[in-house]
Amino acid sequence: MRLLKRLGLAASLTLATAMGVGTVVDHAQAQDKKFKIYLSLSYSGNSWQSEAANIVKALAQTPPYDKTVELKEVISGTDPQAQISAYESMIQAGADGIISFPISSTALNRTVHRGCQKGVLFFMYDATVTEPCAYNVSYITAGFGENTAQALVNILGGKGKIFLSRGVPGNSVDKRHTDGAMHIFNQYPGIKVVAEYYSYWDDRTTQQETAKALAAHPDVDGIWAQAGEYGAVQALLDKGNKLVPMTGENSDGFRLGLADPKMQGMGLKGVSAGSPPATSGYAFKLMMEILTKKRDLKPMNIEYPLPWVPADQVKPCKGDTFADGCNAFPSDKVPSSFVTEVFNPDLLPELSLQSALEGKPTPGATIQALPADVKQAPDAPGINCSSCKAPADEYKLTKIEPTVKP
Repeated sequence: MRLLKRLGLAASLTLATAMGVGTVVDHAQAQDKKFKIYLSLSYSGNSWQSEAANIVKALAQTPPYDKTVELKEVISGTDPQAQISAYESMIQAGADGIISFPISSTALNRTVHRGCQKGVLFFMYDATVTEPCAYNVSYITAGFGENTAQALVNILGGKGKIFLSRGVPGNSVDKRHTDGAMHIFNQYPGIKVVAEYYSYWDDRTTQQETAKALAAHPDVDGIWAQAGEYGAVQALLDKGNKLVPMTGENSDGFRLGLADPKMQGMGLKGVSAGSPPATSGYAFKLMMEILTKKRDLKPMNIEYPLPWVPADQVKPCKGDTFADGCNAFPSDKVPSSFVTEVFNPDLLPELSLQSALEGKPTPGATIQALPADVKQAPDAPGINCSSCKAPADEYKLTKIEPTVKP
């Protein structure tokens, strides 16, 4: 996966020193203040990250935020120390808010805490941190791992050799997904994990890593995949005319493949669930409602709903938004790697396909207020909290029921 140049620790510390002591941010200033907001990505290069960043950029250019938000983007790479250095520079530069995809749930905590003490508002989207002063907006506790694993077990009849195509090592999203999946797989002695690899939520990397696994295990029966799942489909197609049951996230190619009679005839079955890039937009709007004194947000961990689209529910859209129950786009409109879950008519009615693809505002759109209620996420030790206890039903199935007994 292509990574942008990482921020060097020494360079960042020099920059922070040159900026001087950080100024305490006063969120009670006039509403028409120009808020200094930083968009901090730990890595880039895949469709999901690009779309999530584009959503924030588009919203920041949508009235009235186009007049009140100064947005800067920083991409620091997969080294936690580089993102720590980036945060430090943002804090010293007088950030009002930092909206971020964090690379680690714990390594960034000390710097986040220091920023909070200086008045910086931290909003994490999709991935999470355990520092209690930061807001986490994520679907991570909504059950992707356990629900998709059970779906795969059901299709396979409770037995078979499978691959685990994971995300980024050490990231909270990957950990929670895999923990949930293994909670299910471990209940079925007939399910054998014969290959496990990190695919960095990227189609190309997934294709390469799956191809390596297929060389050793050509008789695989199923694949449990996170984002990048269409790369696994491509790896199987490259090996011949056989596909296998798979779970995956929300790539357009995967959704269209699930509904394609030809691919179904080759053996493709499964469900499309997983991470919505729209979490970034929801987090950004919540942050701005706090900064503009329109919301007093009590929960620090907010749960975004888990998308769930079985093969028989795939419906291509006719226009540029999700309307009339559609949930995918024709292949001539977006690339196969495009992550479909970019819209939410209740939370993000301002967005269009152009927003996700190019980071541009929708012509004529204005920022709409969010619903008053938010859903508090349950505690997830090591993921969104540290000194906490997980609920007894942490891995409760919410989207599917077992059709085979362990």
